[in-house]
Order: sequence, then C-alpha cells, then structure tokens
Amino acid sequence: MNLSSLVAGKPVTGNGTLRVCNPWNGELVGSVSQATRADVDAAVDAACGFTCPLSRFQRSEVLERTRSALEARRDEFARTITSESGLALRETRYEVGRTLDVLRFAAMEVLRDDGQIFSADVSAQGKARKIFTVREPLRCAVAITPFNHPLNQVAHKVVPAIAAGTPLVLKPSEKTPLVALKFAQLLYEAGLPGEMLSVLLGPVGDVAESLVRHEKVEVLAFTGSVAIGKRIAGMAGYKKLVLELGGNDPLIVLNDADLELAVTLAAEGAFRNSGQRCTAVKRILVEDAVAAEFTERLVAKSRDYLCGDPMAETTRVGTVIDEAAASYLENVLEEAVVEGARILAGGGCKGALFHPTVVADVPRNCRMVVNESFGPLAPILKVRDLDDALELANATSFGLSSGVVTRNLESATKAIKRLRCGTVNINEVPGFRIECSPFGGVKDSGQGVKEGVIEAIKAYSFVKTFSLPW
Repeated sequence: MNLSSLVAGKPVTGNGTLRVCNPWNGELVGSVSQATRADVDAAVDAACGFTCPLSRFQRSEVLERTRSALEARRDEFARTITSESGLALRETRYEVGRTLDVLRFAAMEVLRDDGQIFSADVSAQGKARKIFTVREPLRCAVAITPFNHPLNQVAHKVVPAIAAGTPLVLKPSEKTPLVALKFAQLLYEAGLPGEMLSVLLGPVGDVAESLVRHEKVEVLAFTGSVAIGKRIAGMAGYKKLVLELGGNDPLIVLNDADLELAVTLAAEGAFRNSGQRCTAVKRILVEDAVAAEFTERLVAKSRDYLCGDPMAETTRVGTVIDEAAASYLENVLEEAVVEGARILAGGGCKGALFHPTVVADVPRNCRMVVNESFGPLAPILKVRDLDDALELANATSFGLSSGVVTRNLESATKAIKRLRCGTVNINEVPGFRIECSPFGGVKDSGQGVKEGVIEAIKAYSFVKTFSLPW
C-alpha cells in the first residue's frame, strides 16, 4: 500500500518515504511519501484561502456519503488498522463502528442551528432591539492524532471540523498513518473540497512543530501524551488549544458490588484495545472484604482473553504498538514485583506481544499505578472503604475518567461528587461514552475543553453576535 501525504487533496512530491510495519510480524504493510516544511505552508495557505464554503446541507451530505462508503468497506478498514497497529480484529471492527457513529451524529448535528436570540429591552439600559448569535467557521484548524485509535481519533478531529465548516490540516501518528489517508480519500470522494483537508506526515521539525507554531492556525487539537501536550502548549503561541492527554483511570469496586459485573468491567476495561486507551482501567481499587474473591474471579476471567495473531478471529488481545512499548510494560511490572506486587496471570512479552496480566498487592506508590501504564495490565489495590478509595483515586496528576461498581445510590452519588475527573460512570467502565457526548479531563488529562461531536464543533468555530432594531 503506497500512499502519499496530501496537500489540499493532492499528493506531495515527497521528502523521503515513511515505512509502516506490522507490529505482530514486522512485515511491511505500506509506505507514505512525506511532506516538507513548504508543504505545511501550502496546506495552511490552502485552508485559509478557501472561499467556497459549503452550506449546512452540503456538509451533512458529505458526511453522510462518507458514512455510507465506510459502511460498505468496514472490514477493509478494520484490517488496515489491524495491520498497522497490531490491534485485534474485534477491536478494529468496533472502532470502525464508532467512526460510523461519529459521521452519523455529525451529519445530524450540522443541520441543527444552535443560535440564540436575546431581547434587548429587558433592562433599563436596553433598547428595542434583538440580539442574535450564529456560529462561524475558523480559518484553519490543525489536528495531531495518536496511534491507539488511528481511525476514530482522526474522525473525532476531522469530522467536527467539517461540520463546523472549518478547513483542517491533519498530522496523524507516523506509526498508523495508512487508515487516516484512506479515510481522507473517502471524504474527497464524497465531495469534500480538497482545501478543507490536508494530511501531512513527515519529520517532527518540518511538519508537527511547524504546524504547532504556525501563526495562521487558529485552533490546534491534540490527543497524546502529557509531555508532548505540555510542550505543544508552550510553543503554540496565541491560538485556541484542545488538549486531550493521558489518564490513570480507576475502577472502584465496593463491598456491595455485583462481583460478576465488576470482574467483567475490570477485564474489559483493562484488556480491550490491548490496554492502549486513555480511558482504560489502569487501577482497580477493591474494598478489603471482597478483594480475595474479586481477585480470584479476575484471574479466571483473564484466561478468556486469548492473546496472539491480531488477524485471527479467535484473538481477543493483539499486540501493543511496538516492541519498545512492550518492553516498557515489562519494566514497570518487574519494578512492582520488586516492591511487593504478585503476578497472578500473564506477564512478560515476546516482541510487541504482551499478555493480559493480573497483578495483586500492588503498592500505591509504584510506577505502574502512579504513572500511566499503556497496556493490558490489571493492577489490584486494596482499599479500606469508599473514602479511602476516593482519596487514592484522586491522588494522581491525572483526572480523565473513572468507574464505580456499587448497588448503593448514596455511595454512587458521593463518588460522583468527590471524584475529580471529567467522567464518572456508575456500574460501567471508565471509558463508556457515545460519540456525541462531551469527553475530556482535568489536571494532566487536559485543560477542561471537551471533545465529542457536539463540543468539538464548538471548538472549531466561534460565536458571532449581532443586533438589529426590533
């Protein structure tokens, strides 16, 4: 699969070639011609110079036609994601389904007018006028997306920008660029003007940093690590930022929990997508009285998560993104064991393959649970009661999502009020959401600006206020 970076829908002449290999077997699955610094300027200029805006109906039609085309090719796109990311087919098919929802919700939302009307004669200082608000597109947006959801993360940036009418320059992860370029082609074929979307791959200094610093860019959306997000914030200059960074999401299991449900949520939350989600379960906080039974059940449940060839229909957990990521997970696991943790299932890596792992007696201050471990680890920490669990859950630099398993409404309400994070799900995994609901975190998980289709459309546009005599 030989593809090229795209400036306003046209292939670039090239700045060398980026090779994309399968994490499972190391085979070459595609290559991408890279962009230059001049291509960055050309893409931004094309966006800022776009003078033929699409109507709301036309934007909705483009998105709906793209959804139909993706639906017809969903297995092809799932296999492309699997080949470049190592994620199991069950995960990549699910991701394509989520992307279909992004397109569907955005096609609906673009037809909804969220303007407001204010009567100006409601004050002694007012007049007989009406004040109106409308949303207008920005000149140019930039989006930088990660490897772990290489289609849906792209869709969550590109699709709301199209809905808002804002041209966008996309820099997908160099580890998983193929599906992003294929998705762009679907949009062009559905009628999207080339000036509204460019897709650039290339050296960090030439492409990513040039886009971040570019003075003509009015909004920059980034999903990725805390370190890079903070670096972007320091170099971006005067522009709107939407930063979705890491997570260290707890699943709190209380004494009154339905343990069958709790174990299912813990396993799905920790092991799905090879644990490579910002909202994955990364700490399981279990009350003392049920900790032993919960742990025994989770160890048994982990055996259901067959790890191996991502293209095999029976595989439930594929690889992590590369051997370096697997090696990191092995290191943090070994450190936890030295500090007193016990491996009860899984552990160890082979290449980029890291088996689903259950770890008990995890110290509260070990690196595995203080920092974000981006892989299929299920660390269990005992807590005395709900107050202890809430204090431990909040004792981190992250604040993205959380889950609480309980039958008690008072406990659920207390958790919702006291957990300092963007999402609290009761009797569900921390990552549960739908593609149009608000999503985002606080502290090192982000600056509080939400994503999700509806909120993202707001981020890619601005409110204009005008008034008329009435």
